[in-house]
Amino acid sequence: MGSGIAQVAAAAGFETRLREISSELAAQARARIERSLAVGVEKKKVTPADRDAALGRLSFGTDLAAVATCDLIIEAVVEDLSAKSALWVALDAQAPAHTIFATNTSSLTVTTMAAGSGRPDRMIGLHFFNPVPVMALVEVVRTIMTSEDTIQRATDFVHRLGKHPIAARDTSGFVVNRLLVPYMLDAIRAVEQDVASVEDIDTGMRLGAGHPMGPLTLLDFVGLDTTLRIAEIMFTEYRETRFAPPPLLRQMVTAGLYGRKSGRGFYDYSVDPPRVVPLR
Repeated sequence: MGSGIAQVAAAAGFETRLREISSELAAQARARIERSLAVGVEKKKVTPADRDAALGRLSFGTDLAAVATCDLIIEAVVEDLSAKSALWVALDAQAPAHTIFATNTSSLTVTTMAAGSGRPDRMIGLHFFNPVPVMALVEVVRTIMTSEDTIQRATDFVHRLGKHPIAARDTSGFVVNRLLVPYMLDAIRAVEQDVASVEDIDTGMRLGAGHPMGPLTLLDFVGLDTTLRIAEIMFTEYRETRFAPPPLLRQMVTAGLYGRKSGRGFYDYSVDPPRVVPLR
């Protein structure tokens, strides 16, 4: 997510600094952006000149101080409140007073981070969708402490990226995941209860509901481990059964079946086309 956000910012004309926790990860981020832009050139969606200009606006490193002086800092670290909050405390000690802090969290409430950030009026959620260069939507999430100036500046930034912002209040999952996560969890429950096969559940939602991919394919794309973490956060927040992780999801994550990232989830991606993984 971080490299995708950096790519679209640089492509939109912003001088962009990407900070990683190691030189190896920074090099991997650069390689991902270079590959993504190369695909854009190949598909004639990006000109070679625009590719080179975007890469020229990007810098990569491990020094937190290098990003602390930016006008807008977007955090896309692991979905863990303590890790995110610690980062904001460290940045607040270095960032100028006008700098906006934006979290890309998909399920954690922004208010908790804002309260400890040192600048609650300049803290906002900017929730991008994966893959960032392709997906048009950004949820702009305000807390009860976010200033109107911060909301306007953040929304203007999203427009300049060529993305479509929607306004959301700070409730766990915001708009999209509040609706999407229960849908994906219900698909897992349908597998558990032998409602239909994995292939037929996916085919049913593609052809019957017009979705670009079925819910179980989507789960593999998002990552079952990521989905479990988000579901746990949302269940803790709402205490509603529709957000409760099904036992099969926990079992698959325990078994290392994370989806595409691990090579196997509901489908086995070591073969082409992917085939369904037997779960019983």
